[in-house]
Amino acid sequence: MKGGDGRYIVMGVSGCGKSTIGAALARRLDLDFVDGDMLHPAANIQKMTRQQALDDTDRAPWLDRVAGRLSPGTIIACSALKRAYRDRIRAGAGGPVTFIYLCGTADTLTSRMNGRNGHFMPPALLASQLGTLEEPSEDENAIRADIEADPARIVDLLTAQLVDRPPPGTRSRG
Repeated sequence: MKGGDGRYIVMGVSGCGKSTIGAALARRLDLDFVDGDMLHPAANIQKMTRQQALDDTDRAPWLDRVAGRLSPGTIIACSALKRAYRDRIRAGAGGPVTFIYLCGTADTLTSRMNGRNGHFMPPALLASQLGTLEEPSEDENAIRADIEADPARIVDLLTAQLVDRPPPGTRSRG
């Protein structure tokens, strides 16, 4: 299945499965995938490794890099925790963006973060991310997906929603 020329951000707090779901969805839709963690400046990674939360100033250049890489036919995994961050991505993306919001309970997220190895984002910063999170509003062209399901099932559900959804900025015929 070809996913077309949409621009997609798979978003949510650390541990929600952005990279896993984003990569699997990109394979399913035959789109390019970029892990937004790879776009962080080194200073951001060092700060998070020291268990220090990023602030808006830290995130600004990263969000600009994400927006710059969000070309048609691309899915990027990016936390995009605040509306202002999503607005910045939209402004820099050069076209409409669909946000895929992966959400779950703090217990599930903590368990996942404690079970992974080699990631620079420590579980100690989850509370900070949850405190920063502003869930997407109805006017933000976002799809919500619960992370409690198996990743393959989540990708199935998202694929079905994206196929039936008119591209952002267009009107469906009725």
